[in-house]
Amino acid sequence: MASPKSVQDLVAQTPTQLDPILVRAQLDRLLIHPLFANSKRYPALLAYVVEQTLLGNSADLKERSIGIEVFGRAPTYDANADPVVRITAGEVRKRLSQYYYDPAHAGELVVELPIGSYIPLFRISEAPEAAEPLPVLPDAAIPPAASEPQPAHSHLRGWLLGSAATLVAAAIGGGLGMRYRPEVLPPPPSNIERFWEPVTSSATPATFCLGEPAKNIDSASIYDYDATPPKPQPEQLYVRLHYSGNLALADVITLTRTVAALESHHKPFHVVPASEATYSQLRDGPVILIGAFDNIWTLRVTQKLRFGFESKDGVALLVDRKSPTSTAWATAWDLPYEKLSRDYAIVARIHDATTGQPVIIAAGISEEGTEAAGEILYNPVYLDSLLAKVPPGWEHKNLEAVIETQVIQGHSGPPNVLAVEMW
Repeated sequence: MASPKSVQDLVAQTPTQLDPILVRAQLDRLLIHPLFANSKRYPALLAYVVEQTLLGNSADLKERSIGIEVFGRAPTYDANADPVVRITAGEVRKRLSQYYYDPAHAGELVVELPIGSYIPLFRISEAPEAAEPLPVLPDAAIPPAASEPQPAHSHLRGWLLGSAATLVAAAIGGGLGMRYRPEVLPPPPSNIERFWEPVTSSATPATFCLGEPAKNIDSASIYDYDATPPKPQPEQLYVRLHYSGNLALADVITLTRTVAALESHHKPFHVVPASEATYSQLRDGPVILIGAFDNIWTLRVTQKLRFGFESKDGVALLVDRKSPTSTAWATAWDLPYEKLSRDYAIVARIHDATTGQPVIIAAGISEEGTEAAGEILYNPVYLDSLLAKVPPGWEHKNLEAVIETQVIQGHSGPPNVLAVEMW
C-alpha cells in the first residue's frame, strides 16, 4: 500500500488550490477552537465561505447571498441598514489572526479572509528556518591520548566553552520566547461599547420602543405613567392590515443601525410600537426610546429631565427647563415639510428612577432629528464628538445632550452637539 502523501506532495499536485481534505481538516480545527466555538455567527460564516469556495462557488460569495443563506435574512433585506455580514466577517478576520498568532499553531494550513472580500484564501504556512547547529563540543568522557598529557587549563577551557554554549542557548530560547509568546491583552472597550454597557450587561432582554406617526396620542395622559390607556375598539381586518407597520422610516433606520451594538454581544431584544408598550413591560429590562412626539414614552421620560419636548401655540419645542424663556429650538407645526431646514433632537443615556431601568433615547422633533440623533448611538466619530464635551467618569453618570442637524431635501446632515447635561 502506498504511503500517505505529505502536505508538500498534495500542494505540488494542486498548484492552484490546496487539497480539500487538508482545508476541511484545518476548518475543523478552527471551529472547535474557543475563538469560534463560543459563538454561533462566526463559525457559521467561516464554515459557509470555506465550503462554498471548495465547491467552486466562490463567485457567489457576496454580502447579500451570505446574509440570506447564513443569517436567514429576506432576499430583499437592506444590507446597508443591516450590516450583520460585514460585522461578522470583520470579527472572523480578527479571530483568525489571533489563532495563527499563537505559536502552537505554527505549521498549520492557513485560512485567511482578505479585507474587502468574502472569498477565503488557503496557503501552507512557511516552516520556520532551522537554527544553525551549535558546534559539537568534545565529550568530556573520552580520555585524551595517553602519549599527549593535557594541560590543566584545557579542561577549564572546555568547561568554559560548554557553559558559554549553555548560556547562549538559554538566551536564544528566552529571546524567542519573548518574541513569539507575548502576553496578548484584550483591547480596551470602545466608547460605543462603554456607552451601551448598561444595556448589554443587563441580564434581561432590551426593548426598542418606536414611535407611530399615524397613531393619536392622548395628550392628557402623556405625563402619567399610571394612566390607563383607552380600551381599543373592535377593528376591521382591512383597517388593521392597512395601518400595520406604520412606523416612521427614520425610526426604523435608527433601529436597524443601533441593534448592531446589541448583536455584537449576543444581547436579546424585542421591538414594540409605543402604543403597545406597557409600563410593566418597560420595567422588565433596558429600554431604547426612538422618536419624540410620536412616542408617548419618550415624552413621559424626558418630562423630568433638563431637556424635553413641548408643544404649544402651534410650535414644537425642544426646551431647556433651566432656561424656560429660551425657545430657540423650535419648529412650527404648520411649516411645509419641504421647507424644513434644520431639526433638533435629544440623545440621552440615563437610569430612569421611575422604571428602575437604563434608558437610551434618540428623539428628534421631526424624523430628520431622530435619524441624526441615532447616528451618535452607532457612529464612533459622532459619539466621540459628544463625549469630548463631558468630563471623565461619564460611564457612571446620567447623560443628556441636545443636537442640531441641517436638513437638505428631506435628508439630515451630521449631528452637531449644542448642549450637554451630566449628573
